[in-house]
Amino acid sequence: MAYNVSKDPRTDIRERAYVPELLRGLAITTKHFFRNLFGTRDTNVRVEDRTGTSLMTTVQYPEEKQIYPEGYRGLHRLVPREDGKPRCVACYMCATICPAQCIYIEAGEYEETSAEGESRVIEKFPTQFVIDELRCIVCGLCVDACPKDAIRMDTYTHTPPEYTRQNFVYDIPKLLKGPAVSHPSDPWNKREGSEEPHHAHKEAHTRIGEGLVELKLPQHGGGHGGHGKAAPVAQTGGHGGQTVVTQQGPIQVTKFLK
Repeated sequence: MAYNVSKDPRTDIRERAYVPELLRGLAITTKHFFRNLFGTRDTNVRVEDRTGTSLMTTVQYPEEKQIYPEGYRGLHRLVPREDGKPRCVACYMCATICPAQCIYIEAGEYEETSAEGESRVIEKFPTQFVIDELRCIVCGLCVDACPKDAIRMDTYTHTPPEYTRQNFVYDIPKLLKGPAVSHPSDPWNKREGSEEPHHAHKEAHTRIGEGLVELKLPQHGGGHGGHGKAAPVAQTGGHGGQTVVTQQGPIQVTKFLK
């Protein structure tokens, strides 16, 4: 029942005792209590879209479980290759970029006489790959830094509880899970063995001290703002090596072998 509020609250005993407002608050609380107690509850996972008479929004776990969003970063996993081995090549990129320093890797190399070394064109593999889930801050930088798509956080699961801290340290058998992943750009999909290809190697290799080559310098002749200066001339030394004559004198030049 509405009542007129006095202009001076100090003269009204009802407002000084706060009785009307207390009764109004208790009435609202009682109404919501009986509505949630006897009303029907909508179990829609999106709380804002529920239309039932009950206004309860608490998820009744474990009968109800909240659906994770598409971009949720769950527990780590190592992605396997088609042969069951991890795609990791022990490049230390994830361990280097991790701000919590929770990743530890030890690398090993394939033996030249082993079948794995002959069938794979990768040099290293992880002998140990350990993640301390207690130190992880779930930033996802390890996933972004990995060049081989070897680590993912798409399990959509929380780190399960354990009784000891050591059980939160995940090694390769505990991390290696999920379906195998293969990309056309993987080197082991380009050729069967690791033998040298038949085509000529096009990557330039630098070797210091194996002869001298001519250094190509810009021409200072006419036509492009030159002042009539002659271009430096390359001369050949007396011992079969080549030298380049510049204004500062003869200099040695690195030889590029292709």
